Amino acid sequence: MPLSILEHDSALLAGNPCGDPARRELWVYTPPGYEDDPARRYPVLWCLVGYSGTGANAVQGNRWSPGLAARLDRMIAERRCAPVIVAFPDCFTRFGGSQYVNSAAQGPYEDYVCDELIPFVDANFRTLPDAAHRGVFGKSSGGYGALRLTMRRPGLFGAVVSHSGDAGFWFCYQPTFAATVAALAAAGGVERFVEKLESHEKKHDFIAMGTLGMAACYSPDASQPFGFALPMDLETGALIPDVWERWKAFDPVEMVRETKHADALRSLKLLFLDCGSKDEWQHHLGLRLLAKRLDEAGVAYELEEFPDSHRSISYRYEVSLPKLARALSPDAS
Repeated sequence: MPLSILEHDSALLAGNPCGDPARRELWVYTPPGYEDDPARRYPVLWCLVGYSGTGANAVQGNRWSPGLAARLDRMIAERRCAPVIVAFPDCFTRFGGSQYVNSAAQGPYEDYVCDELIPFVDANFRTLPDAAHRGVFGKSSGGYGALRLTMRRPGLFGAVVSHSGDAGFWFCYQPTFAATVAALAAAGGVERFVEKLESHEKKHDFIAMGTLGMAACYSPDASQPFGFALPMDLETGALIPDVWERWKAFDPVEMVRETKHADALRSLKLLFLDCGSKDEWQHHLGLRLLAKRLDEAGVAYELEEFPDSHRSISYRYEVSLPKLARALSPDAS
């Protein structure tokens, strides 16, 4: 399990609005045999973790679910997966996660990954430093980030995997707004909720925290407390249409309607999407709708639904990562 834990000082994240650290750990997995052949170069995969997670979480796993380093070692040893380098960035924020977007309320996390970390890894490891051999994958918010970055940055990635990624925002986000209004009211307002969250005074309300986190990503507004606008009225729960429209602009279902984004997806060697058919956030419905949009745009993809929920599905990486490594292999070029 060859792992490097590097520290990277980000010029882009320095002075970010949340006061989050600009110096962050970057975990990098190198395959067995990496040190044995100094001339050999490898495809590189970028693992984007879900909301409230860090790269280290994905590497290490837990007692019930092996981390990706152990899974990769085993799959490579069994010749089920070609050897690859995998990088695990940390994009955690004050509000739980960045969605890998540039936000005036949190910081430029899209640029951080694409413009700082990717060149950093290519300079320090024996990668094959081009789109034909670079892939991105993730689960939940990480799957969302993988899909969105691929659309936003044509020519940067050659293959993408999204497991249970956020799509169809009205399915996964709107149903949480009423619970968020109740939680914020019970806490005494947004400011008091955040104070409790950061003081560890009691177990936080994950749904309300997630709504604040998404607002920090999708609807920054310097005139509002903490620099973002919420998409619903905190007294009545009514949707605020102009803020909601800003959220929708980040939805892959909407993004793929734009020719430039569809073109970016059409250029891929692999677009693999999957989701559990019992997903608690209704991502399977969003994925079905996204698939229709991809069909309309003439984008090729692989789609799988499997009988499970949103949680504890890391075993799905054993389906996707061999596909991703095979698509990016030098032999496939």
